[in-house]
Amino acid sequence: MSELASGRGPLFRMQPVDELRHWIRENKPKGLVSKLMTEKEAISRFVTKGCYMGVELYGSVRCPMSLVREVVRQDIGELELAGQGVLENDLLIAAGLVKKLDITYHGYEVFGISPVLRRACESGEVQTVEWSNAALAWRFKAAAMGLPFLPARSMLGTDTFEYSAAKEIECPFTGQKLCALPALTLDAGLIHVHRADEYGNCQIDGISGFGMEMARASKRLIISAEKIVPHEEIAKYPERTLIPYYIVDAVVHAPGGALPGEMPFDYWRDEEHMKLYFEMAKDAEGVKRYIDEWVLGTDSHEDFMNKLGGDKRFAELCAQATKR
Repeated sequence: MSELASGRGPLFRMQPVDELRHWIRENKPKGLVSKLMTEKEAISRFVTKGCYMGVELYGSVRCPMSLVREVVRQDIGELELAGQGVLENDLLIAAGLVKKLDITYHGYEVFGISPVLRRACESGEVQTVEWSNAALAWRFKAAAMGLPFLPARSMLGTDTFEYSAAKEIECPFTGQKLCALPALTLDAGLIHVHRADEYGNCQIDGISGFGMEMARASKRLIISAEKIVPHEEIAKYPERTLIPYYIVDAVVHAPGGALPGEMPFDYWRDEEHMKLYFEMAKDAEGVKRYIDEWVLGTDSHEDFMNKLGGDKRFAELCAQATKR
């Protein structure tokens, strides 16, 4: 198989996938044991300084925000990050915790492009390598499948390829030009779901994103869930369990855990709060004040929810979701 061209970006993470598989076999419990814990306990146990971390999903949808705020509270820095989120990544970058970023799109749609990321890139604080959304998701898929890379057409002939760490190769069967996407494994993965049981069996309503792939590409996997339900309820519909218990390390009960982002079918994003954040994030001092008040100034997810407006505000956002 011939290499025809290579992107100019450095490859931050290329761990042999067999090492991941061996590590999971040796370190993940296979029994049905309760994994319920708080954000504080889950983050302190499974996220470490300098690790490669990933969050799921895109934009402001189904963000693991309660977990990310706890990473900031515990000041776990020098992270390498898979940059498909927006609210989550922005917060980590603004707190000065990110060193390297495999990035796709990073913007707030109608609110504009992230001023936090722009400052970090222009100052050289964060080193970035570019990928398409599909390419980064397929890198997780390669790791989940136990393959060192996956061939695709994504990014070929674009500047995104030029600034990536992908390679253009020749198909050994047809001679066709393809893009080789290297497998991406995570030291820690953070995913927010609609419901889970205490063992870590997880179900997601609506768009599943790349949760299945990222979960299987993670050494350590922390799940936050809107609802913790009995195992019997999960077992009624086994086909809906996208993430099985035996790859999960921690389960955190976090109603409203995606706020100020939205949770499909449950609640709409808090646009008032997002506007507040975006205005404060326009300069470095402003975003520091936001972190001091809304993250470091809250002791837990429950504390954040109370500060946001408590049950009354949450009910308003839930009502907005039913109208869409």
